[in-house]
Order: sequence, then structure tokens, then C-alpha cells
Amino acid sequence: MPVKVSVVVPVYNPGPYLEDCVSSLLRQSLPDDEYEVIFVDDGSTDATPARLDALAARHPHVRVVHQENSGWSGKPRNVGIEASRGEFVMFVDNDDQLGDEALERMYEYGVANKADVIVGKMAGKGRPVPVELFRRNHPRATVENAPLIDSLTPHKMLRRSFLDRTGLRFPEGRRRLEDHVFVTEAYLRAGNVSVLSDYVCYYHVKRDDDSNAGFQRFDPAGYFANLREALDVVERYTEPGPLRDRLLRRWLRVEMVDRMSGRRLLAMPDDYRRALLREMHAVAVERFGPGVARGLRPGQRFVAALIRENRYDDLVAYAEWESGVRPTAVPVAVEWQDGALRVDLTAEYATAAGPLTVPADAPPPPADGAPGDLAQAVAWLGAAAAEGLGKATADLILRDRESGASFFQPVAVTRERVPAADGAVRLVLRATATVDPGTAAGGDPLHGGLWDLYARVGLGGWTKECRLGPAPAQGPVLPPAGVVAGRVVLPYWTKQYRNLSLDVDRAAKALGVHGLTAADAAVSDTETLTVALPLYVPDSTEATLRLTTASGRAVDRPAVLTPADGVRALLSSEVPLDELRGGRWRTGLRVAGDRVLGLPLLLTTGRGRVEVTRQPPPGPLRRLIRAARRLLGAALRSTTTRRA
Repeated sequence: MPVKVSVVVPVYNPGPYLEDCVSSLLRQSLPDDEYEVIFVDDGSTDATPARLDALAARHPHVRVVHQENSGWSGKPRNVGIEASRGEFVMFVDNDDQLGDEALERMYEYGVANKADVIVGKMAGKGRPVPVELFRRNHPRATVENAPLIDSLTPHKMLRRSFLDRTGLRFPEGRRRLEDHVFVTEAYLRAGNVSVLSDYVCYYHVKRDDDSNAGFQRFDPAGYFANLREALDVVERYTEPGPLRDRLLRRWLRVEMVDRMSGRRLLAMPDDYRRALLREMHAVAVERFGPGVARGLRPGQRFVAALIRENRYDDLVAYAEWESGVRPTAVPVAVEWQDGALRVDLTAEYATAAGPLTVPADAPPPPADGAPGDLAQAVAWLGAAAAEGLGKATADLILRDRESGASFFQPVAVTRERVPAADGAVRLVLRATATVDPGTAAGGDPLHGGLWDLYARVGLGGWTKECRLGPAPAQGPVLPPAGVVAGRVVLPYWTKQYRNLSLDVDRAAKALGVHGLTAADAAVSDTETLTVALPLYVPDSTEATLRLTTASGRAVDRPAVLTPADGVRALLSSEVPLDELRGGRWRTGLRVAGDRVLGLPLLLTTGRGRVEVTRQPPPGPLRRLIRAARRLLGAALRSTTTRRA
């Protein structure tokens, strides 16, 4: 079979992080003879070279290239390109991971859309990743119709013939931003770029020792010299005008304004801040015309103006104030409706003093220029927020706690001016979000695990995220777990901060079934068991009643869950005496996969009838044995994952 994808992995002293990367590459759903992995060892001084050679000896589709240390990732990636035999080349860092179906999905998506560049959805494990770019799929994306410029890391799939036709390669040597130069040129010269957003393809992993290259402090002079090379690429392939200004704005915003704002600036030592400002000021004056900063949000525009005017003390003062500005999002109501979880929330911005307020009749801020002092900056920001209230946004994001994968949920937003003291107003967003467990993960069902709910609030000069919560002291009351799309989904408040999260197919005691009594169940004359369960079901749902004796004999009976009153479901199942004979049977319910939810009810058969009683709670020894089994099972699963 021809090789569809060559995965190029530059490697230098990765330590234990290499193992998870390797495991994710070997788990790919693409057949082994349709992809290859090329590790380019850039002069590692630890045990990595031997580890890679052993790996290649066991796996025919894995190859290793050893070379002297080049100082950075550019040359190893170029060496990998030259060694590749695939139709496409995919770049992966040695401390990151791929989704199991990443290569197959990205390849098929790229071929279907005749793409030269395929950008797969990213998730961050302790690291920030682009969010807006992955709201939806973009089969034919450009720098004009999609925020491609927000993603300049090299972890993309590129057509090999495109790389050869254009001669596109990474800058080499010990330097920074070689990926910006490479990816920007790829975007601007590609026949088509496709963005795949409905599956997490790439996981950026933060090392526990913070030794990722992107986390290291850099030399400001060298860094901004390399940044100028990325700006050169934009100017080489675009004409002066709005598009060029919008692309250049990315470097002004991300590499300069964000670094000189809020807590990020305050965390740096004074001498390093000043060195950064010196280089940023030079770039801003040399390379960014007035149209570049004009498209920034108000707060960013103020910081850009202060950088351009070299006003260090005012930058620090504004950062100290801005570091206390944060979004808040409070759940107002949570309920099941038509098979989906409906979440009503209110969101606004706040400072340490309380909700952010603005004068009711504040004039709009100027389009250009820097504020004279902090008071004027705060006044301008408030005016901008009030003026832009009609465009303010509140999104609900569902995030997998383990992987960091994030998915936007459908939401409807209204905006209000709420009167406050002294003639001021609060700018409040009210939103209703719909979480459908059958489609919430980018069109796919939610998988088992814990999912946290975040609000992403865009107002005035800010777009920031916060957890949905904490819950108000008096509510809202959460609905019961729902059996939806083959999953058991439990909304719950986290213990420490009372934020809203979802437990999918994991909860047991928290589902409330352990509070059942014999009064909740009955057996009819037709040998039909009915049990009122504290579960939500949208409609009639097939299930299985598991009956087990103390000796381990098990009988499965078809069952049906039907809606009762919105917070309960009625379980119905035939329990024929001729199958159960005499004895005591523990009860359990299987509604999703192979997981059986234990019910605290006993069926005792004999003398031609079935009696329902509550099962006595386990004694101390039984509880200890169960705990030990859970710990052993968790340890075995962890070991299996590491070996894979």
C-alpha cells in the first residue's frame, strides 16, 4: 500500500513524555501499512536514541534518523520532510499526543476537500489552544474567512507535493518562531486549507517541569528579530490594506499586547518587562501602521498605544487594574427538556469591588490614541463595553476534564442594562444553553468521564472564560441523572467550589437509586416488576434487568424505562417464576454499555409469588472488599494504558 501520511517527530531528550506520544502514534486507526512515523533524534543525550531504535526494530512502519544537535526543531523537521514517503506530512512534537483517529480523519478530510494544509482540532492538557477557530468545520478556509492566523504552531498535516512545489521548509538553527514563518507562508500559498473541528486530533501537553519550549523565557532582541521574519512573509504575499493589517494584528495582539497586560505582565521581573517593552516599541513603530491597532478591542488598543508611546509606568498601572477584572457566570436554572439539558445562566464582568458598572450616558471612546491616565482608560473601557453591548456574547463550553477537549454548545443570548447605584448600569448577559448528550461532543455522543461547564464571555474589550458557578446558596435545584443517548448523565455541583459539571456513566451512589425502598417497587399478578427510579428518560428506553444470586448465577431480563413525571422513570420487566425458581435475587439495571447499576432491592421467590424487600447495607468487611476491588481495577487500567 502507498503511504498516506508520514508523521515527523523531532526528538531531543523528551524523558518519560515520549512514551505517551509513542503510544498515541501506535494506536492510530489508520492501518500500519498506510502511515509511517519518522523520529528525528536531534542529538539526544539521554536514553532516547536506544529507545527509538528498539521501537523501530519492533514496528516496520517506524523509522529513526539520528543527527548531531542542531539547536532547535527546524532542521529535524526538514530532515523528516526529506525522508518522508507519504502523500501528506504531519508534524508532532515529542511531548504531545494524537487522537486515536487523527491521521485517518485528517487524511480523508484533506483528500475530500483537495487541501494542501489540514488543521485538526486541538485540545490543551494544561496549555492554552485556539478556541474560536474550532467552532465548526471549515472545508475551504482562508486567512480572510476563518481565524487561521490564530493557529501558527506547526502541528498540521501538509501535502508533500505542495511542500516540494513551493520549496517550503522551516528556518533552521537555534532561533524562535520558525513555526510562524513556515505556517504563515503555508496558509498564504496553499490552494486550500481545511479545518477539521468535530474531532480532537492533537493534544498539547504541558510538562510537569514546565520545560516545554514555549514556556521558556527568551532573549527579547533575538525573539523580536525572528518575529520580524514572520511579518516579512505577510508583507511578501499580501498587498497593503485591510487584510494585511488584520494579519499583522495577530502578532501585535498575541506577542506584544497580551504579554504586556494583566497578570502576565505583573508576573515578570521589572528588568525583563523593560527589555521586552524596548523591543516591542521598536517593532510597533517600524512595522505597524495605524490600521493594525485600530482593529483591536478597546483594552488591547489602549495597551498597543502605550507600547507605541513607550509608557512603561502606565502599562504597569493598567495591568494592575485589569488583573482584577474577571467574568462571572451563575447558573439560574438547570433542567431536562426533550432529551437535552437546558442551562439558564447570567454572566457579567466584575472587579474586586463587585460587578463592573459604567455610567449610563458615557460617550464612546476615541478610535485611536492612548488614554492620558488609568482613570481615563477605565472610563473609556466602560464606555466601549456599553456601546458594544449589542454584540456581547456568552457561550457555553463543555470541556472533558481528562483530555481538555472543548466543545461549544448551542446558546441563545439576551442583553440587559441593569440599574446600579449613582446612575450607573451593570451590563448583564442572560443565556440559555442546550446540552444534548447525543451530539454535544462535536456532533458525537459524550463519552464516559467528567465534563466541566465553562462560560466564555465577550464584552467590551475582553473575551475570557470562567467556570459556570458557584451555585447560589438557595439553588438552583439540579435535576436527576438522565438516561439519554445510551448514557447516564448526572448534573452535579463540584464539592469545593460548587461549579456545575456532568458525570457521564461513572456515578453510582450520587444517582439516588440507593435510597430506593420496597415501597418504590411492586410485582403484579402478571409477574411484572415495576420500580419508580429517580432518573429522567425522554421517552421509552430499552434496558436490561440483571438478577444475581449470592452464588453468582445471573439472569438478564428485558426491561423498559418510561417517563413518569419528569424527575422519575418507571422501570418495567417481567420476572417469571419458572425462570427464577426459589431464592433471593439481587437486582441491577443496565442502560448503557456493559455497566450494571446496582439497585438496593431483593427479589425473593417461593410459594408461587415474588416478594420485594430492601437489600441490607453491606457490612464493614464487604465494604472493605469492594474498596479494594475498585483500587485494584483502577491500578490495572492505568498499567494497561501505560503499556499500550
